[in-house]
Amino acid sequence: MRRLFITGVRSGSGKTTLSCAILAALKARSLNIAAFKCGPDYIDPMFHRSAIGVSSYNLDPFFMDVPRLRAHLARHGGKDFSLIEGAMGYYDGIAFSEEASAYTVAAGTETPVVLVLDAHGIGNSACALVEGFINHRPDSMIQGVIFNNANEGLYQGLRSVVEKAGIPSYGFLPCRREYGIESRHLGLMTTAEIPGLSEKLSLLGQQAEQTLDLDGLFALSGTAPDLPWEGVRENAAAKVPSIKLGVARDEAFCFHYAETFELLEELGCELVFFSPIRDKQLPPGLAGLYLAGGYPEVYSEKLSENRAMREAIRQAIAAGIPTIAECGGFLYLHETLDGLPMAGVIAAPAFRTGKLQRFGYLTLKAQKDNVLCKRGDAIKAHEFHYWESGAAGEDWIAAKAGRTLEYPCAYGTKNLYAGFPHLYLYGNPGFACNFTQRMRDFAGSVPELRSFL
Repeated sequence: MRRLFITGVRSGSGKTTLSCAILAALKARSLNIAAFKCGPDYIDPMFHRSAIGVSSYNLDPFFMDVPRLRAHLARHGGKDFSLIEGAMGYYDGIAFSEEASAYTVAAGTETPVVLVLDAHGIGNSACALVEGFINHRPDSMIQGVIFNNANEGLYQGLRSVVEKAGIPSYGFLPCRREYGIESRHLGLMTTAEIPGLSEKLSLLGQQAEQTLDLDGLFALSGTAPDLPWEGVRENAAAKVPSIKLGVARDEAFCFHYAETFELLEELGCELVFFSPIRDKQLPPGLAGLYLAGGYPEVYSEKLSENRAMREAIRQAIAAGIPTIAECGGFLYLHETLDGLPMAGVIAAPAFRTGKLQRFGYLTLKAQKDNVLCKRGDAIKAHEFHYWESGAAGEDWIAAKAGRTLEYPCAYGTKNLYAGFPHLYLYGNPGFACNFTQRMRDFAGSVPELRSFL
């Protein structure tokens, strides 16, 4: 299985740009490729899937142990080539440790690593930097360097410098406005917000053909050893009759894990997508709702103006339809969002704070029986939000990874999970099984469901 790992010295070094450039160039060569992102990031896989047109999944070392990471990579890898993009700096993990870092994924999957260095403001020190990263761990897996924000002259000098560290360079990318992509507090702008994104990524691919050693990178990917894995397909249930799960998906609700949806489909869910911005009613025949994260605050006026959809969702949840509402979906369920009317399920306002409120991995422990699990059951999750709630819920206890901090959060009732933490159901398939069983119970208990919704 050909595979390559693209990582950086730190956040902002250009690994997403380089990854997209390589993917776009190899896709243009008509190769069957797949992409993976370390960590809980939603946005980078959007670029891989929506704009470049390759399958993309998360490889999260907090949610999955090494055997499951290997199995996940082997199951979803591209026939010709797979690229894994790191998160943050290569050795940056939980609480200033290497736990759940990009390094743990590369070492655990035995994938050759190429380190991205920002060429701005560095010269001979690049050798010491590269040597430090290589020698920090005996199994660093680092076997090459690419320079970002370089020109031909600067690259030749830097190339000769890092050769002193005994490591090859695989080219550079210049800084050009034509393929620049803007960012916001959760990372890059989403694919739906960037005009001409396909053209930008096409230009990136063309640039990669000119200034990156793509043949060399492809050859390096072929040096990866075989990927033995346990071979257990993580299918949590046998084939069962399908039930319809309504999934909010538009500009405001776009943070979805492909793995979670695949698992729900294996459990018999037929995913029916709808837009809380544009649709006036829910799709007919639903047995469950999934309101994922995204940027409802950016589209709060449009969401508020769609009174029919707000009321339809409020009535459906009041009628007992099993529902998962994470972060952005949770904000949407409040009475107001920045003063604008929302669905009114949570009897409190949601509001802007202007600063990061919660960030990072955590483990959620249920304080009572609920739609996902029994009291005392736990699932790993993550948070990242600037907005806050006047009543964030107390039905779960969140324990921060790598810290002693615990705090109450989220709602857990017989039909509703609603809170800021994002769930990764693939990391605990039992929760997905429980949720789909509640959907079946609900569908069976409401024979007039189709006419109601």
